[in-house]
Amino acid sequence: MTKLSEREWAVLTALWETGGATLGELSDALRPDTGWSRNTVLTYLARMEAKALVSIDKTACPHIYQAALDREACQARERHSFLQRVYRGSAGDLVAAFLKEEPISPEERDRLRKLLDEMEV
Repeated sequence: MTKLSEREWAVLTALWETGGATLGELSDALRPDTGWSRNTVLTYLARMEAKALVSIDKTACPHIYQAALDREACQARERHSFLQRVYRGSAGDLVAAFLKEEPISPEERDRLRKLLDEMEV
């Protein structure tokens, strides 16, 4: 699978959140954030179907569009790509950078400590 564009992420996110939608429903869901017309959404869906990113149930009337990819798998792939590209694979450097720039709550800190303890780092 190739890297997803921002627009492909937008379409897939809407499909993951709805669990599948008609063109009209998907257009309505995407319009507030993207301003896309129904025709623009249809163009993206056709392109994404050709890339096997979206599946279309053409037996339903109107057609039902669904994400052909698992959200968690896409997120994992994106995290891995980012980690390799920006931090040369160093998860510790990534976490340290985030913690220096964004404060976390005591609850988040406790969860992070517990996670690290469970990993026996």
